[in-house]
Amino acid sequence: MNLEQARALDVKALHKAAGKLKPETRHFIDGKFVAAKKGKTFQTINPATGDVIAEVARGDAADVDAAVKAARKAFKSGVWSRMAPRDRMAIVYKFARLIEENALEFALLDTVDMGKPISEMLNIDIPGAVMTFNFFGETIDKVSGQVTETAPSEFHYILRQPLGVVGCIVPWNYPLMMASWKVAPALAAGNSVILKPAEQSPLSANLMAKLFMEAGGPAGVFNVVHGLGEEVGKALALHNDVDKIGFTGSTEVGKLMMVYSGQSNMKRVTTECGGKTPQIVTGDVPDLDTAVQYAVNGIYGNQGEVCNAGSRLIVDAKIHDEFVAKFIDKAKKSFNPGDPLDPSTTMGPLVTREQQKRVLSYIDIGKKEGAKVQLGGGAPKGMDKGCYVSPTLFTGVKNEMRIAKEEIFGPVTGVIPYKKLDDAIAIANDSIYGLAASIWTSDVSVAHKAARDIEAGIVWVNCFDHGDMTSIWGGFKQSGMGRDKCLETLTTVTQTKSVWMHLG
Repeated sequence: MNLEQARALDVKALHKAAGKLKPETRHFIDGKFVAAKKGKTFQTINPATGDVIAEVARGDAADVDAAVKAARKAFKSGVWSRMAPRDRMAIVYKFARLIEENALEFALLDTVDMGKPISEMLNIDIPGAVMTFNFFGETIDKVSGQVTETAPSEFHYILRQPLGVVGCIVPWNYPLMMASWKVAPALAAGNSVILKPAEQSPLSANLMAKLFMEAGGPAGVFNVVHGLGEEVGKALALHNDVDKIGFTGSTEVGKLMMVYSGQSNMKRVTTECGGKTPQIVTGDVPDLDTAVQYAVNGIYGNQGEVCNAGSRLIVDAKIHDEFVAKFIDKAKKSFNPGDPLDPSTTMGPLVTREQQKRVLSYIDIGKKEGAKVQLGGGAPKGMDKGCYVSPTLFTGVKNEMRIAKEEIFGPVTGVIPYKKLDDAIAIANDSIYGLAASIWTSDVSVAHKAARDIEAGIVWVNCFDHGDMTSIWGGFKQSGMGRDKCLETLTTVTQTKSVWMHLG
């Protein structure tokens, strides 16, 4: 069922469809679904109900090795890496169409697996995945090497070639879309891929692999190995025949990826890690209501389980009280936890009970640090079966507080007042992270100054979380290194070779 048809379904029809799901839970290696070599499994849980969805293959180093061998064999054969660009392009385009045509199944899988509202799947995640594969498919016959000008007796050209085997380790907050961001450029460049989905949200990865084969993709080019990070992710990062790791996840694990690279074959590593995104709202904000709505959406969308969630609201002291009042009003109208399979729901449960406890512990920390709860502040009543946390707002926040320093990864934000723009920028930069930021102002000079001086890979002016496939995604400092979504990404999944010919 395609996107348009899926969007027309009501909550009753969606629940009925979800009840009929029979997800494939084995690994996908060399064009086939296979059980874990040791026969182990782990449970994936519906965070809205606490029910077990399925038993999923629990891989280890042996399963990773089998996938790497299949990926390497496919790469060396040239069946994909040396396929005519137009033919490879046609397969990627067809793959994108198949994702769109199977929108309902993707939406249901990710919604029941990690709690994301199905409306977000149908309006953000799936269109984003389709757009990603279409974009990188388009690049296949347009990224080329170079012939340089040299002496008449010499001929020099530079080849751009695929790396080989690329390991893609993706997070649980956007299972399909984050996988697309990693897999699409790697495939477009001619690499073979091993996808390691998060153990908290593994189900949609197998559907991706199956559809790639249906689109005409050769066996061994797209592989999926399920399992725990410390077992499968580590084995993939340490494998001497993996040429690159593309990782999105926590800063702590991102650092380990770099360590594992050094301990093995010095494979390339790109990381997109944590964030503590500031939104600076100046006293001359052009439209306070709009800024407030974006601030609300920026922290409570996807339950706050977003690397660039706007978790620090740095607001001019002159408009602080008005901002807070409007924020509370809009949040109450816009975000209320509910059934993620209901198209009207804007906030689902957090991904696991563990994550719920983590976020609730940060709310307790904020209270103990002296911040004041103005909205939420706990789990919603009557929803004990699910891993829900109410949208929460703190005031009286200082940037040295833990709730302002550490990534919470949940629907919790705080307002930090400032008096001078330089102070606001200093607060924004006083963080180990530097993924994204925004500035709301009517003064173009202020906008340019903030965009220049804020230490972040992405700066939005009078908006938040806008962009398309031409905009880069990646951060400064401990938010990681490398870029997703854009043409620059292709440089991270390819390598250049100099060929110098002496003509005599």
